[in-house]
Amino acid sequence: MNSEQKSKLLKGAALTGVINAVINGGIQYFFLKGHSSIPISVDSITNTTETVLGTAVMLAITLSMILTLVAYFGIKGKKAALFPTTFLLTLKHGFVTFGILTSLAVVWQKYMGTVEVSLVAALIIIGVIAGLVSGFVNYFTLKESVISEEQNR
Repeated sequence: MNSEQKSKLLKGAALTGVINAVINGGIQYFFLKGHSSIPISVDSITNTTETVLGTAVMLAITLSMILTLVAYFGIKGKKAALFPTTFLLTLKHGFVTFGILTSLAVVWQKYMGTVEVSLVAALIIIGVIAGLVSGFVNYFTLKESVISEEQNR
């Protein structure tokens, strides 16, 4: 893949990330609007408390898997096979997203403890996480799924 193609992929991924950050931050408002403050995380494996990172983890896993398939089906040129290539890529994106965000949540809780933030701050954090996940997933899906002329040789 040449630098022009990588640049196009990066621009598209950044745009996808920004759009998803705004959309998913807005959607989460309707789920969390009853809270005046929300903890970023709590010191418990299972809890009934809604937390920013708990919400973000589930949203990010779902987004990563759905957007992998959306990006794949959006490819108009030659692309890798859906099964097993894209199927395994979808699982990989889901597991990697889960691992990274869960690890970050555990590290946050260990070193920062339970910190409560306003609804607006929570929505911004969730939106940023959704945007980053969307951008990375879009970039890596297209990078691994598009079959360029160089690969055909």
